[in-house]
Amino acid sequence: MAAAAERYCVAEERSGHCAVVDGNFLYVWGGYVSIEDNEVYLPNDEIWIYEIDNGLWTMHLMEGELPTSMSGSCGACINGKLYIFGGYDDKGYSNRLYFVNLRTKDGTFQWEKIIDFKGQPPTPRDKLSCWVYKDRLIYFGGYGCRKHNELQDCFDVHDASWEGQIFWGWHNDVHVFDTNTQTWFQPEIKNGIPPQPRAAHTCAVLGNKGYIFGGRVLQTRMNDLHCLNLDTWTWSGRIRTNGEKPKHRSWHTLTPIADDQLFLFGGLSAENIPLSDGWIHNVITNGWRQLTHLPKTRPRLWHTACLGKENEVMVFGGSKDDLLFMDTGHCNDLLIFQTQPYSLLRLCLDCIGKNAVILESQITLLPPKLLQQVLQKITFWTAVNHRQEQRAKTEETDKKLKISF
Repeated sequence: MAAAAERYCVAEERSGHCAVVDGNFLYVWGGYVSIEDNEVYLPNDEIWIYEIDNGLWTMHLMEGELPTSMSGSCGACINGKLYIFGGYDDKGYSNRLYFVNLRTKDGTFQWEKIIDFKGQPPTPRDKLSCWVYKDRLIYFGGYGCRKHNELQDCFDVHDASWEGQIFWGWHNDVHVFDTNTQTWFQPEIKNGIPPQPRAAHTCAVLGNKGYIFGGRVLQTRMNDLHCLNLDTWTWSGRIRTNGEKPKHRSWHTLTPIADDQLFLFGGLSAENIPLSDGWIHNVITNGWRQLTHLPKTRPRLWHTACLGKENEVMVFGGSKDDLLFMDTGHCNDLLIFQTQPYSLLRLCLDCIGKNAVILESQITLLPPKLLQQVLQKITFWTAVNHRQEQRAKTEETDKKLKISF
């Protein structure tokens, strides 16, 4: 049993982390968890890797110029490099930028802090969003701090320390980091009405347009949709969509699943209720469609969502509780949402993987290349079944503890 537990281990539960997919792997770094009413940041020298084909997690130690342990950082992947910007740690808000090469040949992961850059980076902040376009990291919004001489229209003040002349609040500015030239710059927004300042929103890229949905400013959560043309730097203004649309929310995710479709999942509602609903927005018909088959019992907020190899959306971590009032429900399970039919090969591999015991005598007769794929799927479904059994035992134990109290 100990060997099985080690083989089928999962990344630690967390919220406010970063996650990216590169090739056949999902990479998870950072975030925090609550222990006895204390927020504890996850180790900054650990990266968890999930292999999509076989469903196994492994933890790797990292070296180099380590970022501090943080939550609310913004992670993005360009050409096999994970970039981390911003976030919040024990000392406050950050505007530092780091990267690590995920495609290492020797299995070592070496962080580097980008210090030899041109231009001016954004002011310190967390809970911002990022579009990746033409090898550029394009950041929008977030909550953070500014000095008195840095106050601009792009900043909605929430609180202030008059003694130190420091102001906290929400942003709606756009900053670009060109990874090829190592240059920060603020594009000149040439037209359109920008979204109001916000944080804990979400964004996604379709073609040359960067979309933004929802988020929070002051005590208001929003359900507005905007897009920015990433070539002309023109805002759309609020997009008036057709028909029913998602509730106001923050701490949700938005994932591109086709050339013209976005997948929205979860978040925290305006009534402080964790959400488990999923919606697809079609930019051609300009309408939202709610998915009715999603499980209602697994809400998530401040999670991550990445697109897998076969257009499945991979949601990891986050909380099932309202973080503002009961910060105890951090998760470490991986929710996978299928957004289009799988290939016939994938369906056959899954069928064999689920029924490996019955088909044991025939499996060895497969051609070598196909056999390797089948063995990966057998491992995948064995891991899934093991984790489901462990989760069921944990839930049963929790029920007994509640009854005893």
